[in-house]
Amino acid sequence: MSTDAPPPREFDVTLPDGFGRGEPGGLGESAFDDIPGHAPIDIGDLEGDPAIAFRRTLGMFATGVTVLTTRAGDHVHGMTANAFMSVSLRPPLVLISLDRSTRLCGMLHEGSRFGVSVLAQTQLELSGTYARSARDGVQPEFVVVSETALVQGALAHLVARVVRTYWGGDHSLFLGQVEYARYAEGEPLLFHGGRYERLLGDPELFSRLPPELLDQILLRGHEVRYAAGDTIMERGEMSDTMMLVKEGTVSVERPGRALQLGVGALVGEIEVLNPGFGRTATITAETDVTCVAVTRAALLEGFAADPAAAVALLGILASRFRER
Repeated sequence: MSTDAPPPREFDVTLPDGFGRGEPGGLGESAFDDIPGHAPIDIGDLEGDPAIAFRRTLGMFATGVTVLTTRAGDHVHGMTANAFMSVSLRPPLVLISLDRSTRLCGMLHEGSRFGVSVLAQTQLELSGTYARSARDGVQPEFVVVSETALVQGALAHLVARVVRTYWGGDHSLFLGQVEYARYAEGEPLLFHGGRYERLLGDPELFSRLPPELLDQILLRGHEVRYAAGDTIMERGEMSDTMMLVKEGTVSVERPGRALQLGVGALVGEIEVLNPGFGRTATITAETDVTCVAVTRAALLEGFAADPAAAVALLGILASRFRER
């Protein structure tokens, strides 16, 4: 849970008549425990304001971005936030942390419901423009579940009823028992170090070339065979070769991720273009495997003979930068 969040953006929206009408949410306050005394933070060898150092330290924890919502009659009130976490599976509990100066914080109380919409990467613009859109009269798109408005198209939805509230310094903590949960496949919107980020999957560089151009490159390679269990590539080793899996299956392992690839997969695409930093993954033959290996020297010869392949690859690289 991070407090180095996207700037909280609150919005109010009036739902159309009859749209998911239910009991109104109420306003309320909860009693909090006594506030502990303030203690200075040791920021080690960092310089400057300890409060800023603390905020930036929290910002090193990458989080998703959510839109938190609640309803009061036909009005939806919400804000973007990343201070959200799971607490328990049995019973299903989640926790949100809200700045006590926000309107949403004052609207939630024990017994009220709130919605959590986990935004997808494609909703980056929506995350930053909710408040402005509401003022301009452009209503966000919602679906209503359990009398709670949820952002349409979000990667995941939760509806929870507040069962406990807690003091949290300049924030209030709301523990909610989940009444509804659903998710879809997709890429999450991430926030880290004060800015939005995104997950990067497998590079898929050469594999996105037109087949006739890729074939011309592969024709300059040579076959290599591996027995089941052999290490084809080892993370960190220096190499300038990429390989096409021609027969068999391989396992790919990198920190936090493992997958299996079969015939037609290309591995080592990054290293053949930038060989000075070592392999990014360990690749092992799961069965007997035949690969077509293409060295950097052979690749450069291919580009010299057919510049169209080099131009196409530059286009693919440029598109990946635009995706970021």
